[in-house]
Amino acid sequence: MDLLRVDDLICGYGDAKVLKGVSFSVKRGDLLGIVGPNGAGKTTLFRAITRILKPWKGEILYCGKDLNRISRRDLAREVAVLPQILDISFSFSVEQFISMGRFPHLKKFQRLRRYDLEVIEKAMVLSDVLPFRERRISELSGGERQRAILAQGFAQEPRLLLLDEPTAHLDIGHQVEILDLIRKLNREEDLTVIMVLHDLNLASEYCDRLILLKEGRIFKEGRPQEVLTFENIEKVYNTVVIVKENPISLKPYILLVSEEELKTK
Repeated sequence: MDLLRVDDLICGYGDAKVLKGVSFSVKRGDLLGIVGPNGAGKTTLFRAITRILKPWKGEILYCGKDLNRISRRDLAREVAVLPQILDISFSFSVEQFISMGRFPHLKKFQRLRRYDLEVIEKAMVLSDVLPFRERRISELSGGERQRAILAQGFAQEPRLLLLDEPTAHLDIGHQVEILDLIRKLNREEDLTVIMVLHDLNLASEYCDRLILLKEGRIFKEGRPQEVLTFENIEKVYNTVVIVKENPISLKPYILLVSEEELKTK
């Protein structure tokens, strides 16, 4: 059985239809990236999967059940949702912030149990936030804060992790650090991951499978080598690119070509 299945999904805002019949499935252990230009429907698809946006037509199934009929508490025990970097202004410590990931597993007013504390500790170790567990979340750098947000998601012990631009606003060093961590959890903890990404080279390098959206439809789905061809990119992004093979990972990487360079050739 598919862990997540999206069938003929149609939705949008007001009278504007954004997604126009999107269908795909996700198996346990997948690391799926969703890419596409601005306005292609990436954020709308993410909002529909995370129940922020209600579908007009079609269905989203989690383990064979209608996603919108699962209680939020039950779903939070299975699925962790991590939005783009948040402006967190409250003064909780990093450890207190991460411990909030255990709330779906506790009864009302129930204190953290020994097992909960062990899970929180493991999440901090995996995310490498243990050295600053006592610092205030509002005092962290962008990369440190994003790791703490990931640790809170890990503390939920989810089967499925949903991420919207997890590397947004981060420098290249922190981008690699965060994506290395996500891939490590995918490989070692059998965590299924779906993430929206803007950078095609990062998507190519870290994802096992990609969905390329264009104007609210799936233009191409498959391995990075199948999706990120120069023909597909030029048709979807309306720009000229050169696609080469990374000699180490054998994944495609994309080089941009300016109009000035084209004129000189």
